[in-house]
Amino acid sequence: MTEAVKPYILSLVLTFVISFLVSYAVTPLIRKLALKFGFSDQPSPRRADILKPRLGGTAMYVAFVVAIVATAPLVVGRTEAEWKKIAGIIAGATVVVVIGAIDDKHELKALPQFGAQAVAAIIAMVSGVIIYNVTNPFGTALFNSMLEFPLYFAVAFTLFWIVGAMNTINFIDGLDGLAAGITAIAAVILFAHSFLLTQYTVSLLPLALVGAALGFLPRNFFPAKITMGTSGAFFLGYGLACLAIVGGTKAATVLLVLGVPILDTAWIAFRRIMRGQSPFHGDQTHFHHRLTQMGLSQSQIVLLLYSLCAIFGILALVLSTRLLKLYAIGGMVILVGGIFALMAQKRFDKVG
Repeated sequence: MTEAVKPYILSLVLTFVISFLVSYAVTPLIRKLALKFGFSDQPSPRRADILKPRLGGTAMYVAFVVAIVATAPLVVGRTEAEWKKIAGIIAGATVVVVIGAIDDKHELKALPQFGAQAVAAIIAMVSGVIIYNVTNPFGTALFNSMLEFPLYFAVAFTLFWIVGAMNTINFIDGLDGLAAGITAIAAVILFAHSFLLTQYTVSLLPLALVGAALGFLPRNFFPAKITMGTSGAFFLGYGLACLAIVGGTKAATVLLVLGVPILDTAWIAFRRIMRGQSPFHGDQTHFHHRLTQMGLSQSQIVLLLYSLCAIFGILALVLSTRLLKLYAIGGMVILVGGIFALMAQKRFDKVG
């Protein structure tokens, strides 16, 4: 252990422990409130065959915020700019959790959901969470190693990044434990990446998200006693998107670890548009739905997708150059895209 790490050990440990314990303790309370006030999934072809309480995302949100606030006095060397970003992330998360909770109760139309997502993204950007540049995989001593974006493109790209992440997590939240587990894996990779870059204060943030997701997971894994609902999917997607930007954009890392869910979302949206449907039209053609229809159990599918995300996430950490990461992303697109195309030939497009 280097001397530079020692001041952060206590805050790292406490951040995870507090987040995990708060999430684990608050989840059953949220479950009772969800049942009492009618925040529940009604049985349908695309949802549970029994009534399940939703609103689990609020437990993870509370755990994330409490862990960051409680450990704040222990954090050494956090700059004013970083605190401003954290405040913006929490404020934006509050917006999406509130609108998600309303959707968990009343099932809002797409427009107000997108409006809230855009507002949350703008709050984050105003606080400094914005993608001004990304690393150039072809950068050398002769060429710029960074691709700098003009402000208008940086704003548009960041908006797309954050809103896209929220909807990606929302789309994959179709099996018990799937979205929470994948988010935990992605956050672990983000933590490791920041830690290896000696961004110790930044690494605390994804660690808080890891604890929140893992504390919720015991009651969300199959058979789930509570689901995260829209509030949870939006919060986790928003958190991952913003935390990938703080401390320098780690786009390649996130694209690798979330590659399968992102490609699944893009593939399904493309096929729906080609059929003349809204990309948000509900059906059972997602990758995990098709695996279910092929006979795999929920637990088998979830563990398989965990494994895929973990493998690609580890690749993001061990590949030594940006160019190798680009090749890995390209290979993943070809491999996963080919699998999706083959599976699409199967005739089980069951619409919900």
